[in-house]
Amino acid sequence: MKISKSSRHSKITGDFAEGLILYWLSKHGFECARVDHTGMDLIARNPYTRELMGISVKSRSRYEGTENTTVRIERDNIIKLREACRAFGCEPYFAVVVDAGQSIRCFIVTMKYLVRLGEERKALYWNMGPKRLAAYERDTAVIMFDFQSKTTRWFGRK
Repeated sequence: MKISKSSRHSKITGDFAEGLILYWLSKHGFECARVDHTGMDLIARNPYTRELMGISVKSRSRYEGTENTTVRIERDNIIKLREACRAFGCEPYFAVVVDAGQSIRCFIVTMKYLVRLGEERKALYWNMGPKRLAAYERDTAVIMFDFQSKTTRWFGRK
């Protein structure tokens, strides 16, 4: 049964992803806040390194059967994040949050890392295929966490 998403689902997904990353950082001792600035969604102080991080959150909610679809990040996001981080004295980071089937996967990487993955392309791509996910798990440059989700009972279903 295919789920029909609301007309505002994309906006709600983005808000949820920002809140989730903010929550997880806070849970692990980061002083952090949501900001309303072009190119930057969150600002956080890393308690381990004292680094001030400017974070752009990219999120996707995938339909069943499209869970492994790559997340495309337009190149202008790099320019906007770089400018925002320059204004606030932050190091630029990206967080990618993907609600894919029965899991919600979250990744945090430096902008440099993301750019290196997507060199010589018109856009940057965060690959969600099984081989790439396994590679992210081995890569210490990729901060990641995930949740398993299950709808036990829902309206209109027995």
